[in-house]
Amino acid sequence: MRTIPMTVFRLMTLPLTAALLLAIAGCSKSPDAESVKEPGAESAEADHAESGEADHAEGGEDHAEGEEGEAAEPVKMDEAALKAAGIQLQTLQPSTLSEELRAPGEVVDSAYGTTLITPRVEALVVRRHAKLGDEVRAGAPLVTLASVEVSDAQAELRIAEQEWRRVSALGREAVAGRRITEAKVAVDRARARAQAYGLPGTASGGVNGQFTLAAPHAGRITEDEFVVGERIEPGKALFRLVDESTVWVDATLPSGTVSRIQAGSPATVVVSGERIAGKVMRSAHRTSDATRTASVRLEVSNPGDRLHGGDFVEVYFEAASAANTDNKAATQLAVPTDALMQLEGETVVFRRNAAGALEPVPVRAGEVIGDSTVIREGLKAGDTVVVAGAFAVKSQMLKAQLGEGHGH
Repeated sequence: MRTIPMTVFRLMTLPLTAALLLAIAGCSKSPDAESVKEPGAESAEADHAESGEADHAEGGEDHAEGEEGEAAEPVKMDEAALKAAGIQLQTLQPSTLSEELRAPGEVVDSAYGTTLITPRVEALVVRRHAKLGDEVRAGAPLVTLASVEVSDAQAELRIAEQEWRRVSALGREAVAGRRITEAKVAVDRARARAQAYGLPGTASGGVNGQFTLAAPHAGRITEDEFVVGERIEPGKALFRLVDESTVWVDATLPSGTVSRIQAGSPATVVVSGERIAGKVMRSAHRTSDATRTASVRLEVSNPGDRLHGGDFVEVYFEAASAANTDNKAATQLAVPTDALMQLEGETVVFRRNAAGALEPVPVRAGEVIGDSTVIREGLKAGDTVVVAGAFAVKSQMLKAQLGEGHGH
């Protein structure tokens, strides 16, 4: 049998191998029925997706615009509903605004109603007629003293009065005119000396040097600084007599505030919860270097003896607005600060409209003075606005707005 060489065999198989490879390649390129799409299908689906997203976005924008476009509708409430909700209305009129300033104060005795009982000559205390805390009437005896100088004055006055009575009885026919004049001068001088010592201008009583100091006015003994038998120098205070029907109160305020307190303006003193009316006597004219505060003095009536020197109290002043630089109160429109509400990003006040409903009105607020706020724009005199219960009105508006917008 004849053997075929290997080289010849390889050449014979090459065409067969090439044909087989071509058949396999053709099968791999045949189209898949499941992956075949019509021309333009892919672009149509993309357009549909984009259109759906756009419609959804437009729908969301419309929904959002619908919510933002819902304006707060006026709220209509009858008188019973207003009362039940605690809502109060007031017609605006220009008014003078003042601020209530609070300051600590101390009660001091009125210098105009205080007297120090002092001897005018060296003396010895013989007897006391009044004691600390007593209320005395005008002319009541307070203390009896004894003095050698007073004894001399009493004797001189008695002699001078006797001589004057004698020459006066004789008359000018029996006594020379010069003698009469000398007697008159002597008695006048003796009386003046006695009165300088605190004695009456007559020689009543003895010449033992005793004399009594009496109360010059009604009041209370608030100081008693002596004992019986003590030797007293001229000018030493034995008693301090105070008329407590009127007292003073010194209030302390920051130096930058006292300029707003005017003399004669009203003030209120509060002690143990009781309010007592007072009046500013004078504003401060000096600031403390240490505390940078100043004192304002008030005059306060003291019915029922409620205030005493040294008591600490609270003082409330009605101070003019700091904006009034001419010291004259200006009239302006204002509402209670609690009447201002924030609604949809604006500061509003609720005003009653012509239909009787309460509607929000945007305003431009000015300075705050006390519990009130000045209204610069948005309201006018004669407008009826909510001054109490504004939050209840706002709540009603928000509830109505939610009910219309979301069907709740």
